[in-house]
Amino acid sequence: MLADISIAGKRAKIVDGHPRLGVAAGDCAAIIWPLLCGMAKAKYYLLTCKPITGEVADQIGMVSMCVEDDVLEQTSLDIATEMATASQSATRWTKYSLNNWLRQAGPIFDASTALEMLGFMSEDVKEGVLSHREKRPPQFDPNCPI
Repeated sequence: MLADISIAGKRAKIVDGHPRLGVAAGDCAAIIWPLLCGMAKAKYYLLTCKPITGEVADQIGMVSMCVEDDVLEQTSLDIATEMATASQSATRWTKYSLNNWLRQAGPIFDASTALEMLGFMSEDVKEGVLSHREKRPPQFDPNCPI
């Protein structure tokens, strides 16, 4: 989803399972999900860890486009070729300008990554990982101090 142009196959499965494992959705999830699909959808999918297909990802704006699985590679190559033959300075300058949206979100990245790391020190992460391995719902302690 952080690619300049993201292309998903219809049957792709996209999920951010951080909270299911007992840690905050860090990395770039706190930045990119709201930027791409809006805060309401970002909160829903990040807080519930519900998976979405490539089709749904396209419908809510998480990916640039969704194609049939059997043409995914060729579609990607066609677009890459088109971009490679475009004006490289115009392409770079456009990417630089658009990426200012991400650079402005630096404090969000810092906070979400720090909170994710704190989660790795909690008891919740032990239960989250164990429950994932055992293929069962996690039983988090509601009084977990961190």
